[in-house]
Amino acid sequence: MLIVIFIAAMIGYAVGRLPGLLIGGLLGYALVRWLRVKLIGKLAERQTRFLSATFSVMGAMSRADGEVSEHERRSAEAVFDRLNLNGTQREKARADFERGQQTGFDLEAELAGLRQIVGAQRGLLQVFFQVQLVAMAADGKVEQSERDMLMRVARGLGCSQEEIARLEAMLNAAASGGGTQESAQPLEEAYRVLGVSSEATDAEVKRAYRKLMSQNHPDKLAGKGMPDSMRRMAEQRTSEISNAYERIQQARG
Repeated sequence: MLIVIFIAAMIGYAVGRLPGLLIGGLLGYALVRWLRVKLIGKLAERQTRFLSATFSVMGAMSRADGEVSEHERRSAEAVFDRLNLNGTQREKARADFERGQQTGFDLEAELAGLRQIVGAQRGLLQVFFQVQLVAMAADGKVEQSERDMLMRVARGLGCSQEEIARLEAMLNAAASGGGTQESAQPLEEAYRVLGVSSEATDAEVKRAYRKLMSQNHPDKLAGKGMPDSMRRMAEQRTSEISNAYERIQQARG
């Protein structure tokens, strides 16, 4: 941003010497402030849209079996607690959750909007799925109808086969109680978390690990539209990736 002020000041100097330098510097500073406000506003809008899509899809997921139980509503509230939503955020989240349960809810349109928000930031998509899985597995089990709905959502978001394989690994971990400790993670699941086969070379495993850690870094995702309330979810995801890599390393000696 300082380079903008410097360039504006130099242009001003070329036009009007010292007075032009001062005027150019002030105009450059004003431009920088305007751009900063604009960028912050766009980021806040992306965060709001991301949260809205997350909770409305959660509502649609909750009625995958045709009805929404009181337990599923409590599970949603538990997710709101986990995300530390304030009063206003919680009311908005409840409204979006209820919206997703409505018969006329257009899931495909909601997913299309979410794809625009996520863009090439696949780490954001992983955070989205992390939230869905927490809600799904709150009662300690995942029904087949919920699995089917999750795969429908994944396809609607344009997930690749590699991403779907990782999602299934996350789903299995959630269904088994969400354990991510190295000792509790089957080797096969560890490979699926990284999106590689057991036949992959050490170099390929390391490359997949580094790519996922880069995609899912909490600070990077925060700058791309991830709300602060979801930071813990992103941190949990990087922990799962690290544990999977360590599990494979241990198995390979």
